[in-house]
Amino acid sequence: MEAVKEANNQINRTGKAESDPGLEEIVQLVTFRLGNEEFALDILKVQEINRIVEITKVPKAPDFVEGVINLRGRVIPIVDIRKKFHLKTKEATKETRIIVVNIMNKTIGLIVDSVSEVLRIDSSTIQPPPPLIAGLDSDYIKGVGKLDDRLIILLDIDKIFTSGEHRLIDGITG
Repeated sequence: MEAVKEANNQINRTGKAESDPGLEEIVQLVTFRLGNEEFALDILKVQEINRIVEITKVPKAPDFVEGVINLRGRVIPIVDIRKKFHLKTKEATKETRIIVVNIMNKTIGLIVDSVSEVLRIDSSTIQPPPPLIAGLDSDYIKGVGKLDDRLIILLDIDKIFTSGEHRLIDGITG
């Protein structure tokens, strides 16, 4: 998506405010929606954002793996993040996107309802996850960002899948 590429070029990728050493660290995020909830990923983990394309089903894949796509000659597994998070599934719309990310040195596409924006927020606005959700099954939640009247759930993309799920996904693409 050209807007993300352009935003990437415009953003200072160091993540630090350079003019005043007393300023907080700036966190750069790509935000997306699943239903009414807003989530975010570190922009450095996002390779590109694409419209939904035809996905080739793979037999015996985990239920959250929709299949694979051919992305400029590379076979990329596609994960329905709604299914991975045990949310109600939803038909694709014109807003549905595939966020191509780098997870533990593997390229994987994540289906999301829509991509919102590229954001820069001060790290001081990020709170740790509430104790109620900070259990074993939610290690992938880095924190919750507060931005005006919005709450944005920050994900640690490298922790979304268990090691067993990583092996299953690796087996799909060989």
